[in-house]
Amino acid sequence: MTTHSAELRPHPATPCDAIRRFAVTLAPQSPHELRIRFRVDGDIGRLRLPLPEPARRRDGLWQHTCFEAFLRPDARDAYYELNFAPSGDWAAYRFGGRREQRTSPELRPPLLSFSRHAVYAELTADISFAELPELAATAAIHAGLSAVIETDDGRLSCWALAHGGERPDFHDPATFALRVMRA
Repeated sequence: MTTHSAELRPHPATPCDAIRRFAVTLAPQSPHELRIRFRVDGDIGRLRLPLPEPARRRDGLWQHTCFEAFLRPDARDAYYELNFAPSGDWAAYRFGGRREQRTSPELRPPLLSFSRHAVYAELTADISFAELPELAATAAIHAGLSAVIETDDGRLSCWALAHGGERPDFHDPATFALRVMRA
């Protein structure tokens, strides 16, 4: 698998002028590990980015600043949603179809690192496919990379590779805009 770089775009209904650029990179670390790096450039002091704490699995991360990866094996309806918070909290879900048949697969926590600077912030997540057999066995993955960013005034801005509708919806198949070959 080769390294892929892309830009996230704000949904027109949720702009954020504090962010100048939002880049994401997917890079293989081994045949069964993937590194995703999110980098936000802009006036970082205007964003609510919690400090790192002991990591724990937690639902509802999208209600505040949260970086997300939606990964669908080629030729499948099923997909995984992985959420990463700057605090170190994380969540993982498997869906049998669009917002259907949600389960919480048993996974070891992803390795997360977060750094914050005056003009940029960066979150890196290392994901193992060991407990995600559908992703481990596929030749290609359709990735939807996205983020919810909370500003200092409490507003939420939704960012993704692509947006499919009038309202932000990261589960929309149109947002799975990056096809990553694993072989």
